Amino acid sequence: MSLSSSSSRPVTAVGWTSSGTTCPGHFTLISMTEDGASASFTRGFGLKSGYYLCYSKDLSGGMVVSDVQVISDKETIPHGYCYVPEFMDSKASVWKKKRVCVRIVPVDSVTTAVLDIRLTAKSKMMLQQYTCLGDMLGYVLWCMKGPFSTPVPQAKPRHISFDMGKISLDSTGPPLPLRPSNQPAAAPRISRRRSNLDEKETPESVCDGSNIYGITAMDGVPFALHPKFEMRPSGTVSTQVLDDIRIKSLQDIENEYNYTFAIEELAAKRSCPSVPSLS
Repeated sequence: MSLSSSSSRPVTAVGWTSSGTTCPGHFTLISMTEDGASASFTRGFGLKSGYYLCYSKDLSGGMVVSDVQVISDKETIPHGYCYVPEFMDSKASVWKKKRVCVRIVPVDSVTTAVLDIRLTAKSKMMLQQYTCLGDMLGYVLWCMKGPFSTPVPQAKPRHISFDMGKISLDSTGPPLPLRPSNQPAAAPRISRRRSNLDEKETPESVCDGSNIYGITAMDGVPFALHPKFEMRPSGTVSTQVLDDIRIKSLQDIENEYNYTFAIEELAAKRSCPSVPSLS
């Protein structure tokens, strides 16, 4: 028997439920047996209403069911097993003479797990590749074990706008019309200083108050070299002129500009003349 992608996923939880309204959303309710009978457990003595077996394959919790057993009320629950939960109405109850218990382990700790759970109403009917767990209230429980596969998480597709979808890195098409989604990027704000020495700014551009932090003290001041620096020597410079240049050391500069502030200290020490008070 070939398994579909759904049946190859492991069972992660098993439980009892009163009906489809009390069954959790991620559980599958077993409403029919394999031979076409109703799978409602209503044959027990003193049962007020029927209930159904359900199972889940939700792997969000990171746990799987590695084994399922049906035991009587006189047997001790095996080590590592637990009774299945009950999603029942307030007035409903589950028959306790026989109970279903499961062994739940982390998904990374095993390579085989329970892949499917089914019910039959006739004990003579056999299910191929399934293991018989036992009978309860006239039903026979079956489970299939085997290697399982976990679904690979799929990346959610991103919604790309119509204008972004037409952008290509290989070729450039005609420019798009101006829309709120493709307006040209604003030019970076730079200093008001002109990039060319021959270009002059107008008073209106200097006094532009759109950004007061972009105006400096040098804005609007025309740039020009001192005339003595604009003179260029005609011919070569003699080596005698270069020999007269003396390179001063740091100590020479300190000695040349050394100032003791003696006059200021003397003036600070002078006492101010007292002014006679008028009586």
